[in-house]
Amino acid sequence: MSDTRRRVKVYTLNEDRQWDDRGTGHVSSTYVEELKGMSLLVRAESDGSLLLESKINPNTAYQKQQDTLIVWSEAENYDLALSFQEKAGCDEIWEKICQVQGKDPSVEVTQDLIDESEEERFEEMPETSHLIDLPTCELNKLEEIADLVTSVLSSPIRREKLALALENEGYIKKLLQLFQACENLENTEGLHHLYEIIRGILFLNKATLFEVMFSDECIMDVVGCLEYDPALAQPKRHREFLTKTAKFKEVIPITDSELRQKIHQTYRVQYIQDIILPTPSVFEENFLSTLTSFIFFNKVEIVSMLQEDEKFLSEVFAQLTDEATDDDKRRELVNFFKEFCAFSQTLQPQNRDAFFKTLAKLGILPALEIVMGMDDLQVRSAATDIFSYLVEFSPSMVREFVMQEAQQSDDDILLINVVIEQMICDTDPELGGAVQLMGLLRTLIDPENMLATTNKTEKSEFLNFFYNHCMHVLTAPLLTNTSEDKCAKDFFLKHYRYSWSFVCTPSHSHSHSTPSSSISQDNIVGSNKNNTICPDNYQTAQLLALILELLTFCVEHHTYHIKNYIMNKDLLRRVLVLMNSKHTFLALCALRFMRRIIGLKDEFYNRYITKGNLFEPVINALLDNGTRYNLLNSAVIELFEFIRVEDIKSLTAHIVENFYKALESIEYVQTFKGLKTKYEQEKDRQNQKLNSNRFRRDAKALEEDEEMWFNEDEEEEGKAVVAPVEKSKPEDDFPDNYEKFMETKKAKESEDKENLPKRTSPGGFKFTFSHSASAANGTNSKSVVAQTPPATSNGSSSKTTNLATTVTATKASLVGLVDYPDDEEEDEEEETSPRKRPRLGS
Repeated sequence: MSDTRRRVKVYTLNEDRQWDDRGTGHVSSTYVEELKGMSLLVRAESDGSLLLESKINPNTAYQKQQDTLIVWSEAENYDLALSFQEKAGCDEIWEKICQVQGKDPSVEVTQDLIDESEEERFEEMPETSHLIDLPTCELNKLEEIADLVTSVLSSPIRREKLALALENEGYIKKLLQLFQACENLENTEGLHHLYEIIRGILFLNKATLFEVMFSDECIMDVVGCLEYDPALAQPKRHREFLTKTAKFKEVIPITDSELRQKIHQTYRVQYIQDIILPTPSVFEENFLSTLTSFIFFNKVEIVSMLQEDEKFLSEVFAQLTDEATDDDKRRELVNFFKEFCAFSQTLQPQNRDAFFKTLAKLGILPALEIVMGMDDLQVRSAATDIFSYLVEFSPSMVREFVMQEAQQSDDDILLINVVIEQMICDTDPELGGAVQLMGLLRTLIDPENMLATTNKTEKSEFLNFFYNHCMHVLTAPLLTNTSEDKCAKDFFLKHYRYSWSFVCTPSHSHSHSTPSSSISQDNIVGSNKNNTICPDNYQTAQLLALILELLTFCVEHHTYHIKNYIMNKDLLRRVLVLMNSKHTFLALCALRFMRRIIGLKDEFYNRYITKGNLFEPVINALLDNGTRYNLLNSAVIELFEFIRVEDIKSLTAHIVENFYKALESIEYVQTFKGLKTKYEQEKDRQNQKLNSNRFRRDAKALEEDEEMWFNEDEEEEGKAVVAPVEKSKPEDDFPDNYEKFMETKKAKESEDKENLPKRTSPGGFKFTFSHSASAANGTNSKSVVAQTPPATSNGSSSKTTNLATTVTATKASLVGLVDYPDDEEEDEEEETSPRKRPRLGS
């Protein structure tokens, strides 16, 4: 076998049943000659000394716990454990152990619980006995019994045998009778022993023993035993709490005695687990797994029994929605449903599905709509918890309800708007309820959990509904706090009955008085350079941050609907007002909203940003932040770095052209210089492209005109030829003149305009151009005027006579036809005119 090393801690169990850390090292499984078998070796990582050398005994029961623990006993009172740093290492060593013992690595205990070979390992047990011999149940034997119970806890096999012995002999009831005797005699030592015994029996983790201990006859005595912890100077009074303080309330009388008994039992056992028993150590967590399962199955049974009693649930709903129900009764009803829904989480998926469908059929959502709008904070909180269970179970069910409701109700009383209002009006300074409600809203508007069927699409229908009926309620605090319109703010405050201020007005606006009931001077913010306002109240800032988080989610997932909303409401401009907030977290939320928009690389958004000059508040925030190296600084720079890396050309050009002078002094990052470089490179490319296009067009025009002249010469008859021009230089001069012409044309546009053809008379054109012959003779230029006379009968002979000189003149003088910025215009004129452009002759 290969030698495998993994980092582990070695633990041993001491006499006080506490685990001692023996050191950290690396474990390997290898064959040891002295032990004559595969062994586990652990060498210290500090000095390489041997921390553990243990032969993998084929009959030893090894137990794997929590994916990173292996526990076993090498002698009656010598227990060992390896705690692995990594699960992979634990799995590998576990496979080695199972390989030696011939077991499947999927098991958690390598030996069967009842095994003859295991019995032989325990010297105190007779070989012929399958069970542990229990001492007689007497007061003077309590210490011995306690020692026995605590000694078996480290061995799964011995725990099983002790459990069987306790079950067969009815031992637990005898122990509880001793408890009553000890309590009557005030025998403190005996009570301390009984605490250890009962606690140890619970840790045996046997459901059959739990059935006896948690029966109505025994459970209070079990709780009594657990009051006498030796570590406490005075015993606890758990029984007094369970019988006198804790009151069982029946919101509707429960007629089924079995159901009532099951509810009582579950509450008391949950109390034992959560309150009485100490938190188990890392090695004891599995000791109470059966206790957890016992509670779990009790809850399943309670939910099933209540769900089957339709008369009971119908009565609960009727009283919950009845206006005559008093507040205390309604609070109890809502708390009952909250507990009921919490219990339902223990059901299997198909049973939980049936449970929530039953609640929906009975009208849970309309009932919630009523109670969530009540003033009682406890009722609203419980209703929110119930609503969260429903949304988590089936967001589609909730969405379907609110869309149907919208056809019959006003926007103000829609369930989702009630939820939004509760989020906005949360009076908790930390907005705990608002955070929970925001999470529920996000689940409801998340397209990922929306269904799409052949006949209808839930996504489009619900989003249309949400943006038409609910979005204005969600964004109202944001729009109010970024507007200087006091009337709108006062209406908003009055409408939502705030107990704290939403509004912060600019201190320079003396005419705007603040409502004395909700605005204090501490909440007034001075004007800034943009004459905009932003919230100064911490609670308001937190709320706006939550709303921005939800809107940012919408930008990512609702591309079409949110885009229209942002454009129509100019929402981004309003959001960026919050860049001036003294609360950095709120400024970062505003920046994150813009970052998500830019991250989409949508040109509609880009045009909206550039036309609105919406980078200005961001850059102002960066400059106001100065040289401070903080999260705001990094977030703003990351925004511009994204634009640079993704090469978003429209935004790059806008930033460089409008803000580069303000940003060029920032040199601790190369982002802004990089943007300038990208901008200049793009500008150069555009210029090159423009020149390239112009060259291609000019060259093409040259070829087309030349071909046109030849075609006209061949096809048209009866046309006069322009008077010949003296040819004083060979045709070879054409390339040189063309190059000179192109250089002149690129250097000076004005000369091009002077060389344009000018109309001299109807049907005639005047071409001015440089001619090689003129240049050779020292003249600046020659003008050739060509007019098209009426066609004559001898046009054919004229064409024949002058053809050669016409062709020559054309080739030598085509330079003047090259520079036509408005060629296309004149070509269109040609198509509609019956006249032909005259030919040039030499």
